[in-house]
Amino acid sequence: MPSIDRAALFRTHRPRLYGIAYRMLGSKADAEDMLQETYLRWHQANVESIQTPEAWLVTTITRLCIDRLRAARVEREAYVGPWLPEPLIEDAYPPPDRQAELASDLSVAFLVVLERLAPEERAAFLLHDVFEAGYGEIAQALGKSEDATRQIVHRARERVRRDRPRFKVSEAARVQLLEKFAAALKTQDQDALVALFADDVTWTSDGGGRAKAALKVVTGADHVARFATGVWRRHVADLTHRPVTINGEAGLVMCFRGHPVSTIAIETDGVRILAVYTVLNPDKLRDLPSAGE
Repeated sequence: MPSIDRAALFRTHRPRLYGIAYRMLGSKADAEDMLQETYLRWHQANVESIQTPEAWLVTTITRLCIDRLRAARVEREAYVGPWLPEPLIEDAYPPPDRQAELASDLSVAFLVVLERLAPEERAAFLLHDVFEAGYGEIAQALGKSEDATRQIVHRARERVRRDRPRFKVSEAARVQLLEKFAAALKTQDQDALVALFADDVTWTSDGGGRAKAALKVVTGADHVARFATGVWRRHVADLTHRPVTINGEAGLVMCFRGHPVSTIAIETDGVRILAVYTVLNPDKLRDLPSAGE
């Protein structure tokens, strides 16, 4: 291989590598750590012996992420309450005409399903179904045969399809549900909330022991409506919300006296809210600005 600019080549592939790491780990800090370690190994590698730099980089970060995810699973067993991925936030809602497929492989609901896969299954599924890597490249990353890799991808895909039915939902429909949801919270209208929820709706709160949150998933329209209004009852006069994009989909940042205290993402079939995911752990909200900043 002729002499190359290692830093420039790494920058070229950085978005793909970060995408793999974040979807594997659900943490911006962990994803950045994996990027840094991959970068260091890239600079130490004998590049003349590397035929395909992109494949080498993908293999390296995948293996690092598998090891990190195994360690993280042990840590998450001690996590207080449900664990949710650290949200990726952009100001304002996404365009109403955005196709749902563009965000479906990054959404909070999708990452929650991925948490149920074993680390190698998660890596194989993401590389094949999201990043369109070939079985040969994935087999190299996992240190498996191609036949074994095909079986891993198939098994993971079946689990994802079983655990997460796919709905084609417009962002306009999602925004409409979110605004109705926020209005019902503000007015403490439990009946309006029940009307928005599917009968078997779930509410998952991630406080991480750092913020007051439900320690278990709340299930059922009536239970979720009572829980949601109860959470905000004492603070409703100081409660505001602002529209944002969370992991590629329309979501909300809830603020108390202008200070962000939670993010809310939903899963929906376009008619009813099927699941609510709210992150309250301040460690996962540290990058969110307060009102006016």
